Amino acid sequence: MANLTVKKQILKPFTLDSKPIMEKHLTKLNTDLSDYTFAANYIWLANSSGFYAIINKCFCLFVMTGGELTMLLPPLGKKKYVTDAIIRCFEIMNANNSSPYYARIDYVHGDMINEFVQSADEAESMFEMLEHYIVEKKLVDYIYSVESLIELRGNSYHTKRTEINKFTKSYSDHTIEPLESAKHKDEIMGLFNKWVSDRVRYMPKEEAEVFLEGIHQERSAIKQMLKHFDALGLIGLVIYINGELKGFTAGERINETTATVIIEKTDFEVLGCAQYIFREFSKMLKEHYGVTYINVGDDMGFENLRKVKMSYRPFKLVPKYTIYQK
Repeated sequence: MANLTVKKQILKPFTLDSKPIMEKHLTKLNTDLSDYTFAANYIWLANSSGFYAIINKCFCLFVMTGGELTMLLPPLGKKKYVTDAIIRCFEIMNANNSSPYYARIDYVHGDMINEFVQSADEAESMFEMLEHYIVEKKLVDYIYSVESLIELRGNSYHTKRTEINKFTKSYSDHTIEPLESAKHKDEIMGLFNKWVSDRVRYMPKEEAEVFLEGIHQERSAIKQMLKHFDALGLIGLVIYINGELKGFTAGERINETTATVIIEKTDFEVLGCAQYIFREFSKMLKEHYGVTYINVGDDMGFENLRKVKMSYRPFKLVPKYTIYQK
C-alpha cells in the first residue's frame, strides 16, 4: 500500500512495521482503555486501509473508508502537543473528505477531552473551541479487579461459581492449553462459524440484523490475529472437550497494571464454558503480566452483552468519546 499525501502531509500505511513507532507514543499516555494498543487496531483494520503520521510529535492513526478519512484514536503523545495535533488532523481530514460531516475522532479518553476543551487559557477561547466541535459520549469499557475474577467470592458471584462447578463436573475430561496459532487456527475458525450460527439463532431479529453486519469484520479480525499472533505479542488459551475445541480467548497488556481480553468465544451448547475459560484466562493474564485489572472492552451497544459484563461487577466503567465538527 502506497503513501497517501493530503494537504502536504504524508500519511504512511499502517502495517506491522508501525508497531514499535505506535508503542513508543503509547508509553507517553496513562490510559487503560482497550483500544489503546497496536494489536487491537491492527487486527480490526484487516479489511480497511489504515494510515499514520507523526503530527506535532503525536502518533495519528487514520482509516480510509469509502474515500473518507476518519481517526480511530486521538493523537497519541504528551498532553501539551495533543490539542494542536487534533486541530491539524481535522484540517487533513477536511482536505481529503467530500464533506466536513465525515471527519471525526473516535475512542477519545475522557482526560484527553478535558485537555482539548480546557486547553485555552481564557474562557472566551474555550467557548470558541466548543463552537467548532461536538463531543459525544459513546460506549464504556468494563474494567475488573483481576482478583475478583479469579476468586469469585461473595453472593454477587454465586451464579458464576455454580456455572463453573457444573461445567467441571459435567466435563471432567476437559483440557486447556496455551493458544498456538499454527496449531489451533483451523479449529478456532470452525468454532467461530458455529458461534455465529448459534448466536443468531438466540438473538432477537432486530439485533441479529445489526449483528450480522459486523460479522465479516470480526471474522477477518480473528484471521488477522491468528496470522500474526506471535508478532503482535498476544497470549491466549483454548479449551478442549472430548478432543474438540470448544473455546478460545486471547489478550495482551495495555499498561503496567491492566491487561485486556481482545476476544473470547465458546460453544453456546457447553454450559459454563464461557465462565470457566474467562476465569482461567484471568489467572493467565495475572501470572504472565502481573496486572491488577482486566479490561474486557465495551459491549458494542448490545443489551445482552451489557448484562453479561455488568454481572461480573466491574471495578469501574471508563467512558469513550467521539469528537465531531459542527
